[in-house]
Amino acid sequence: MLKLKEISLVVATLTVTACTTPLERRQADGGFDYVNAPETKPLTIPEGLKTPKYSQEYAIPPLKAKANNAVVGEALDIRPPLQILPMADGTHVEEGSDNIKVVVETIDNSVDLKKEMFTVVEGFLKSKNYGIAKEDYDTGVIDTDWIDHEEVIDSSWFGADKVYKVRQRYQFIVEVRPHGRTGNLIINLLDHQQSYNGEDSQQLLNSEDKKRYTIDMLNSAVGFMAKERARIVQDMKVKQSKGIDMSYVAAANDKDEGYWLADAPLKRTWDRLALVLPEVGFEVVDMDSAKGLYYVKFNDTSGFWSSLFSDDSIKLKDKANYRLLVAQDKNDANKTEIRIRDNEDQPLSEDKVQSVYKAVSGIMSEDRKIR
Repeated sequence: MLKLKEISLVVATLTVTACTTPLERRQADGGFDYVNAPETKPLTIPEGLKTPKYSQEYAIPPLKAKANNAVVGEALDIRPPLQILPMADGTHVEEGSDNIKVVVETIDNSVDLKKEMFTVVEGFLKSKNYGIAKEDYDTGVIDTDWIDHEEVIDSSWFGADKVYKVRQRYQFIVEVRPHGRTGNLIINLLDHQQSYNGEDSQQLLNSEDKKRYTIDMLNSAVGFMAKERARIVQDMKVKQSKGIDMSYVAAANDKDEGYWLADAPLKRTWDRLALVLPEVGFEVVDMDSAKGLYYVKFNDTSGFWSSLFSDDSIKLKDKANYRLLVAQDKNDANKTEIRIRDNEDQPLSEDKVQSVYKAVSGIMSEDRKIR
């Protein structure tokens, strides 16, 4: 029984210590004697005989002019490149030689993009318990404190573990363009230290090593951003699902025209109209958000008897074209004016404007289900 325990102890010890260092993980298994192998000379064909055809299946292409001839054997990194995962809504990636730039587009015009990005970086670092050495909102720069990572390579029951340690500092740069709709999140590796079994490694990082570390940090940061942006999108859906109250403003005189007043900002009212107009019989033929114009065609689906006896029917000509002018209220940015005119941009009569208002306002004010 004692011998069985001793055998089990030896097997367990061998199992635990069968790990490899991060340096060895980038190298191919086996020896590297092939580096010193002599080059095989091509077959010499006697004069008068035809040269046989050689298969090109395993032909090695010539190196490019900028290729590093020294990257062979132990120096050749066999690890596959890390994949960049821009999982957050409104993001894509641009790669530099030593840094990674994440292009971030706004998903909610009511939220300041720079503040959102800066808050996301701070929240990500806090979630990982990474300290912040320096931050400046005006310049958009956040420098991390030292980030320590330890990995036990050789574990022994009778002595100290052999530990691989990595210490790093990163810099996050938040840039937002003057129009405020697009920004960049840049990640740089500032400092790197590594040691194995208490001895500092003198290995210098090349551009590919730096890129691997920045991509790894990028994926973690963007993963955190994806969760935060998913919450923002959900909040937007809840907000957009709420109905918009409307009121009718009658014409002040014969030369003026009546209009509808929506109790919501311009962007939200514009988006809501795109959903509501088809539901009351207006086919959206074209639109120009810069000018606040909807070009629509009215398709009367109410039926003859309904239009004859109902006071709520829309009193417009079937298959006729009209224009909806959508503009921010002059006195209140949280309200929107909506006017309907004919295809020649002429005001409609008061009764026609009111008939459309009754149909549109009822649906505009309804809460919608969140999908």
